[in-house]
Amino acid sequence: MLKTFNVYSKNYWKEIDKTIFLSFLLLFILGVFFSFVSTSSLAGERLNKDYYFFFSKHLIFSICSIFLMIIISWFELNFLKKTLIPIFLALLITLFLVLFFGVEVKGSKRWLNLFFFRFQPIEFLKPFFIVIIAKILSKENLITTNTSYFFSFLCLIIPCAILLNQPDVGQTILLVLSWTAIVFVSGIKLSYIFGLFGITLSAIASLLFILPDKFSYVYKRIEVFFDPSKGDRFQSTKALDAIKEGGLTGQGMGEGTLKDSVPEAHTDYIISVIAEEFGSIISIFLICIFLYIAFRVIKFALQDDDKFIKISLCGLSSLLIFQTFIHVGVNTNLLPTTGMTLPFLSYGGSSMFGSAMLAGMIINLTKKQINNENF
Repeated sequence: MLKTFNVYSKNYWKEIDKTIFLSFLLLFILGVFFSFVSTSSLAGERLNKDYYFFFSKHLIFSICSIFLMIIISWFELNFLKKTLIPIFLALLITLFLVLFFGVEVKGSKRWLNLFFFRFQPIEFLKPFFIVIIAKILSKENLITTNTSYFFSFLCLIIPCAILLNQPDVGQTILLVLSWTAIVFVSGIKLSYIFGLFGITLSAIASLLFILPDKFSYVYKRIEVFFDPSKGDRFQSTKALDAIKEGGLTGQGMGEGTLKDSVPEAHTDYIISVIAEEFGSIISIFLICIFLYIAFRVIKFALQDDDKFIKISLCGLSSLLIFQTFIHVGVNTNLLPTTGMTLPFLSYGGSSMFGSAMLAGMIINLTKKQINNENF
C-alpha cells in the first residue's frame, strides 16, 4: 500500500504544472509572513490579546489550505466532475441559510457561526460556481440550443439574489464579471452577452431602487467615491496615503501606521499595508505572481481541446484576477470600498480555504497536459 502511495505521489508530481503549484505555494507562504507583520500590533496593543493570536490562526489556516489545495488537485478529473453538482448545491443551501441564521457584522449577514469556525459560504461557492457554469456550457446535448446559456444565467441569478439580500454587492459584482468572462470564452454571441448582462444589471439596479434602506450604504459609498465632500473617505484615503508613504522600498518592517489606524487593514487593505512597509516594488511583485499564474493557466486553456477544461480554466483565472484587481482598485482609491479580500494574502479562514479550492482546481485541470507540454 505504501509502495502504491509512493508511485502515485511521484506520478502526481510529474503530472502537475510545478510552476503554477509553486506560485500558489509562494503566495500562501507570503500570506503567513505578511499576516505576522499586519496583525501583531493589532492583537497585542489594541485587542489586548497575545501578539501571535492572529498570526497563529493564519498559520493554521494556511497549512490546512495547502493540504486542501493538494487534495483537490489530487483527485481524478472524472471524480471531480461527478461531485461538482452535489457540492455546489450544498454550498448554495448554506449561502441561503445565512439569510436566516447568519451572524450580522456591521449591518451585513455574510457568515454562519459553526462555533469553532466562522464560515462565509460565498468564498467556498465561488470556485464551484465557475466549474458548474463550465460544465453547463460544455454539455454537448445543450450546445445546439441556447438552453445552456439560460441555465448558466439561472446559476448566476440565484446566488446573486441571495448575496444582495445579505447584502454583499461586491461579491455579486465579482460573480457577474466572472460569469460574463466565462460565457464570452464559450463562444456566445455578443448580442446575447449584452442582453443578459443588461438584464442582470437592471435586476440589481431595480433591487437597489426598490430597497433603498437595505442598500443605503452602497449609495453612500458610490456618492462619496465620486464626491468626497459628501462624506468620509477615511479608510480609502489612509490606504492610498500609506502606499504613497511607502514609496518604492517601504518604510521598513513594523514601521507602517495603516494597520493601527484602519479597521480590518489585515483583510481589506492588506496590499496597502504591504506597500507601506515593504514598498511598491514588493506590491508589484505580488501582482506579477497573480498575472503570471493567469497567463500560464490561460495558455494551457488555449491549447486544450476539452471544452470543459478550457472554459473552467479561463473562468477560474478570471475570478482570481478580477478579485485581485478589485482589491487593488479599492486600495488605490480607483474603486469604491467593497470589502474584497486579496486571495491567499488577506487574513481569514474562509478566504484562505476558498483560495485553496480555486488553486486546487486549477492545478487539477492543468495536470493532464504536462507530459505533452514544452515550456
